Amino acid sequence: MVDMTSEGNSDHTTAPSPSPSPSSSPSPLPSPLPLPLPLQRSTVVLSAGGGRIRSANQTMVDAMAPMSSSRKQVLLMYTYLVVYILLSSGQIFFNKWVLSDSKFNFPYPVGLTLLHMVFSTVLCFLVVRVFKWVELKQGMTYDIYLSSVVPIGATFAMTLWLGNTSYLYISVSFAQMLKAIMPVAVFLLGASFGLEELSMKMLGTMSVISGGVLIASYGEVNFNWIGVVYMMGGVVGEAFRLIFIELLLKRKGLKLDPITMMYYVSPCSAICLFVPWLVLEKPKMDAAMQWHFDPVIMTLNAFCTFALNVSVFLVISHTSALTIRVAGVIKDWVVVLVSVYLFADTKLTIINIFGYVIAIIGVYMYNSEKLKETALKAANNSDLERQGLLGISNTTIKHKQSGPTELEVELRDSKENGSHVQGSQLRYISRNKIPKSTL
Repeated sequence: MVDMTSEGNSDHTTAPSPSPSPSSSPSPLPSPLPLPLPLQRSTVVLSAGGGRIRSANQTMVDAMAPMSSSRKQVLLMYTYLVVYILLSSGQIFFNKWVLSDSKFNFPYPVGLTLLHMVFSTVLCFLVVRVFKWVELKQGMTYDIYLSSVVPIGATFAMTLWLGNTSYLYISVSFAQMLKAIMPVAVFLLGASFGLEELSMKMLGTMSVISGGVLIASYGEVNFNWIGVVYMMGGVVGEAFRLIFIELLLKRKGLKLDPITMMYYVSPCSAICLFVPWLVLEKPKMDAAMQWHFDPVIMTLNAFCTFALNVSVFLVISHTSALTIRVAGVIKDWVVVLVSVYLFADTKLTIINIFGYVIAIIGVYMYNSEKLKETALKAANNSDLERQGLLGISNTTIKHKQSGPTELEVELRDSKENGSHVQGSQLRYISRNKIPKSTL
């Protein structure tokens, strides 16, 4: 028999077995009995700490559990990426279809964007305040909202307004090619605000992106200066928005996820869009009675915009920065290629594709360089933290080696004398008698 009593179980005692008499001869060992079939195929493992019997089959099942969980996480990550690419590209096609006078016939980009922001405001309020699916982080004040969120909301409204307006004049594929100039705008504005450092390597990367966009523009069949100006205005607005997020929020210690960001920004953007809609588009809508408004289609369009923001939140939560950037490049190519089959005004040429490939190579170089800088900063911060902890540890060791402090002597003497040190006295002693090196 195997004693299955664990060592830690001290209250359980076993009676001592009687000692054999000298005259008795040792009995022969019994022949081993055949084990049942399930036990023959498994190995018995005795746990010394808990006295449990575990089979090798159960051990293999436990070992395979993390592998199964890892596969589920990978599958979930790819699902989020596919949903993000489909929603992001689909929303571009959806907006183009709604704004086109030959399709849905609602050629009012400010009104469409205003509808998106109002819908997003309502849904974000429900998600954050009513259902509380997303926790609202502390730190937002009226001063931060007025000085930081309002400029971000205004530039976000500018980005959506001008970007959607460009679809009235240029094709979807050409608009997507022009968006490749975004890193150049962000870099130049960042350098002017002191956020980016000018270097020959980055200037070379910016030249590659700019050259690719110029070649793609040269090969555009349906070139329209008005559409190009609108799209470039949207690019500049987005660059300002990113710079403001870096300057006004991150440097103040506020890191907001996309849902929380939309919760704060959407109302401000809606207010900023209401004024130009009232002045520029409402008179046109009153004069022209042939535009189309379907509540179901418009609500679905606004919901897709909100779902896109949710997908961005999920992708950022479950992947890395490199993954989201690569997914963005894939999305751009999907939009460029699929738009040829969806819209008659989209015609790709060899020069278009050649220039866009050059621009995408430059974007990849820019993303790689930024990721390297981020990793280097993280490594430097980690080194500084380790050095700081090491310095604190060394100071503590030196203090212990030098003997007790005056505070410790005071407390020891009071204990030996039987006196009691009051809290106010202890605070006074700690303020005046603890060496500064130990704080």
